Amino acid sequence: MSARLLIFSSVITVLGFSAVCGSVMLDMRRNAQELSRQIQENLASTLSADINRNIELYDLSLRSVVTSLALPQLAEVDDTIRRLILFDHAATAQHFGAIQVFDAQGNLTIDSESRIAEKVNRSDQPFFSVHRDHPVHDLYISNPMQHRGAYSIVLSRRVSGPNGEFLGVVAGSIRFSYFQELFSRLRLAPDDVIAVIARDGTLIMRTPFNAELLGTNVMANIGMDKLLGQRRGWFSGHGKADNIGRIYVWADSSRPLVVLVGKSWSDVFMMWRQEAIRIGLILLGLAIIVAGFTVFFIREIDRRAAAERRLEELATTDALTGLTNRRKFDIAIDREWRRASRLAAPIALMIIDADHFKAFNDGYGHQAGDQVLVGIALCIGDSVQRAGDCAARFGGEEFAVLLPGLKAAAAQAVAETIRQKVEAWSDGQAGVTVSIGVASMTPDPKQHWSVLFEAADKALYAAKDLGRNRCVVAASRGDLTLVA
Repeated sequence: MSARLLIFSSVITVLGFSAVCGSVMLDMRRNAQELSRQIQENLASTLSADINRNIELYDLSLRSVVTSLALPQLAEVDDTIRRLILFDHAATAQHFGAIQVFDAQGNLTIDSESRIAEKVNRSDQPFFSVHRDHPVHDLYISNPMQHRGAYSIVLSRRVSGPNGEFLGVVAGSIRFSYFQELFSRLRLAPDDVIAVIARDGTLIMRTPFNAELLGTNVMANIGMDKLLGQRRGWFSGHGKADNIGRIYVWADSSRPLVVLVGKSWSDVFMMWRQEAIRIGLILLGLAIIVAGFTVFFIREIDRRAAAERRLEELATTDALTGLTNRRKFDIAIDREWRRASRLAAPIALMIIDADHFKAFNDGYGHQAGDQVLVGIALCIGDSVQRAGDCAARFGGEEFAVLLPGLKAAAAQAVAETIRQKVEAWSDGQAGVTVSIGVASMTPDPKQHWSVLFEAADKALYAAKDLGRNRCVVAASRGDLTLVA
């Protein structure tokens, strides 16, 4: 039981540490995910603010041009004054394209970068036709396109007359070099993705750059409906180009352009994975140490138990004959007497004594006498084989056999078998024989087992008085023990 308890305790200890470490690792995993989400949300918020602020600034320039075109005096001034009026508040930056004014037929009439407008017609372009066909359309942001020799997005606004009639379009562009410079300032992992998406789901810009994906609609991708339905949030999905699992985060979907930041799950949990491996190795080492100590202590417990059993055997076994000694026999007879009393069952006892053993011992020596005692013990052990039987050496040449559950006749039969075996064996040992006293009774709860012992002892003396080498059974009648 000690070994089992030790194994159970060791297993519980290891499982307890594993549960604690597992809980800590799960918390660390959730914290790693939450930290990554917050970092990406801050990045998306910063990029979105920069991009949409520039769009708003450029839109203010377009609005200023639209407002100035509505002035009736504008037609009366010369071209230089008109250009100053129209483009005085125009936003100028390295990556902003020129602001152009197109008439109702799509012809370029005014260009902020050139005094003489180029003769081109843009009536077939979406940034022009959308305002012509949909009068209520506000600021229009085109799909990525080649515009004036550079890959750009075109921003445009409608020019309306006093009665709402369509008079033309004011358009400008933001070159892709702006996005490329903006993203180049960031230190991104190889699998990180940043996408700029229009409100209709069109992919405007992406890093890593992939020209084939620009202008495609990504609304069919998992999570995109969530992006446009919530102002901020995240979802898990796989990249369309590389099929890498990522966490995608956005910060503000109410802006004209939404910035979506994606980070691979592998990178999100990289630090956590390293820490989990470290903790796992420590836990494995702890489990090995606990297992080693458990095996060591189990071996020590087994060795101690074996030593204790050996000591118990030495303490309760006769060293010469191998039979039970008097100490253990007293414990056995007390236990069986109580059991027989509870069950109202018979219990038998025989006392065996070697005949003329002292004379044999004096004549042949102690070594020969010891051999005779061993031989008698073998004959007894060979005849008494039931699990509950107990054969003991009382000391000297006297033996006792306890036979639970046997009545006098059955006990006498066992005794006679022992006597005959000893007699047959002793033919070559100067004819050593045994006398046996047998007693059997059903215990009374008020009686002590010494009553049974005294009856068997009297029967033994009767056997000696009758000439030895015989069995005598004691008969119990009331309170008087007789010898038959």
